[in-house]
Amino acid sequence: MDYNIHKYNDKAELLKVLAHPIRLCIVRGLLDKGECNVTYMQECLDTPQSTVSQHLQKLKSAGIITGRRNGLEIYYKISNKQIADLIKVLFEEEK
Repeated sequence: MDYNIHKYNDKAELLKVLAHPIRLCIVRGLLDKGECNVTYMQECLDTPQSTVSQHLQKLKSAGIITGRRNGLEIYYKISNKQIADLIKVLFEEEK
């Protein structure tokens, strides 16, 4: 057993960011769709735009997603392959 707990901090922080149903849903939706804007996510989640934006900010700060501006809209996509792989494993029984 490796007792150097400090090397696990980054992974634990990523898991903490994902540990919310809305953020899990956003990441899974981005994985399925590839790229979405806030309006699309808001309609799918039936959640206020401000709530979706707050969750997107947490995901972006953790390096899980990135945004691409197109005029006034920002389109988000998954930028962390490890997270994409993790989500696939978590939800593989539903496919």
